[in-house]
Amino acid sequence: MVGVGGRRSLGRQFGWLWAAYGVSTFGTRLAFDAFPLLAVLVLHTGPAAVSLLAAAGPAVGAVVAVPLGPWVEFRRKRPVMIAMDLARCAALLTVPVAFALGLLSFVQLLVVSVVVTAADITFNAAGGACLKALVRPADLLVANSRFESTNWTATVLGPPLGGAAIGLFGPVLTVLADAVSYLLSAVGIRAIGGKEPRPVRTGAPRLHAGDLLEGWRYLLAHPALRPLFFNTVLVNGLIMATSPLLAVLLLGRLGFAPWQYGLAFAVPCVGGLIGARLARRLVARFGQHKVLFTAGTLRACWSLGLIFVRPGTAGLVLVMVVELGLIACMGVFNPVFATYRLDRTEPDRVTRTLSAWSVTSKATTAALTGMWGLLAALIGPRSAIAVAGLLMLVTPLLLPRHEHAPQHEREVAGSHL
Repeated sequence: MVGVGGRRSLGRQFGWLWAAYGVSTFGTRLAFDAFPLLAVLVLHTGPAAVSLLAAAGPAVGAVVAVPLGPWVEFRRKRPVMIAMDLARCAALLTVPVAFALGLLSFVQLLVVSVVVTAADITFNAAGGACLKALVRPADLLVANSRFESTNWTATVLGPPLGGAAIGLFGPVLTVLADAVSYLLSAVGIRAIGGKEPRPVRTGAPRLHAGDLLEGWRYLLAHPALRPLFFNTVLVNGLIMATSPLLAVLLLGRLGFAPWQYGLAFAVPCVGGLIGARLARRLVARFGQHKVLFTAGTLRACWSLGLIFVRPGTAGLVLVMVVELGLIACMGVFNPVFATYRLDRTEPDRVTRTLSAWSVTSKATTAALTGMWGLLAALIGPRSAIAVAGLLMLVTPLLLPRHEHAPQHEREVAGSHL
């Protein structure tokens, strides 16, 4: 079905899911770095405490989310998504309330970070299962491309607007806006409507300790998902681990102004929007596996270029070119990867699989961020970035080398035997 302007319509229910994703994503990007700013500007904490907030909150939140994946698997997904939105909203609202009462503390920021991370993981895992139920397999790439485009649009617009709002009104306002965005997201999920069938649980009726590891067992035993799992976890971890080091290098040793630093990362996000819009056309022409492998390989080739950055305009342009190439490749890779993963995951394993994937990714990112901080202290930020760039060049070896038929195609083929 084709909608207005030639855009393919995925139905009213997907429209509400997309709207909910869009408003919450924009709220999150608007509040980008609000917690570190609160820790520095309001609580006057040092760099060690800010690093602890950046690493420990997501790491503990990932651990908290471990039992939620198997618990959600056999429940209706939309009520869970609404509950997670409301949990994130309520947790974030405690920050402006505590600030107004003069009671804001570092421990509260840490606890809120843990709650939001655990709810993020659970919401995204349930959301993947919800998307797979709402959209036909043939339309999954279109849906994921629209999510990816929305993500990069919010990344382009959100941080600059959030930075302006923080400058005018302080970081508490952006936290409040983020909380409201989750409330609006819950309203959007509720508006999807229709009757969602309750998943049928096979096997034991109660949650057992072994169920907590089922997502990882499924991933590690799956010939197509296993290499992709290791690839994406490592790539994302290396990119995020070097982000603080790049900030230290650009803002400290090379003397870039804050507005230049923001510009260096905001403008290249346009590449993500372009890549997401090209993904479906590229898959239609070259095939899913070839695009996944090529974009995943090209994605690994850019980070090493950051070691050549120098002061001045030339250095700023170099960072923007490197980030543009990296983000454009990610814009193509991410929706194809998300579709590939959903296509090859059994319907009764989606939530546990996505939850295990997210938990591992966040825990690995936290660990690598800490490790690269120590490495930078020993050999300097530029050398630490170089080590990460060299490791990135190895990650394409972990991409799936052969095509594996999607789950729904295997079912069709089996029905004809």
